[in-house]
Amino acid sequence: MELILLTLHSWLRWLVLISLIYALYRAYKGWLKGSEFGIFEDRVRHNTTTIAHIQLIAGIWLYLISPITTFFFHHFADAVHVREIRFFGIEHSSTMLIAILLITIGSALAKRKSIDREKFKTIAIWFSIALLLILAAIPWEFSPLVSRPYLRIF
Repeated sequence: MELILLTLHSWLRWLVLISLIYALYRAYKGWLKGSEFGIFEDRVRHNTTTIAHIQLIAGIWLYLISPITTFFFHHFADAVHVREIRFFGIEHSSTMLIAILLITIGSALAKRKSIDREKFKTIAIWFSIALLLILAAIPWEFSPLVSRPYLRIF
């Protein structure tokens, strides 16, 4: 079960990144050009937030069943001194949770704005900060913190 969930979580990362980058492209374009915030833009905002939430659910589920986090909680004093265990036990999970919260807040705030330019600006700012956090907390193959493959295959 863990391997399937780990693979799903790895693949969903790309969907989150693609949707977030596309939402940011649309937001900056609309903000800078003063475009109308139409139904399509609202769907992009909503779908990006939904994809991020699906990834969050998969991540929490994985966090609860992972042997790394089990070890982290049972041997906390020793675990915080092991880079990989600390990364997944605290750093990755808390940073990603904050990023998803920023996406959710940004989406909710943009939805409530009445001026189109303000909707685009809100999405652009909140989603940009979230994207930076996500990029920093992903265990990239080249990362000096903890590395994982770009795509997991069972």
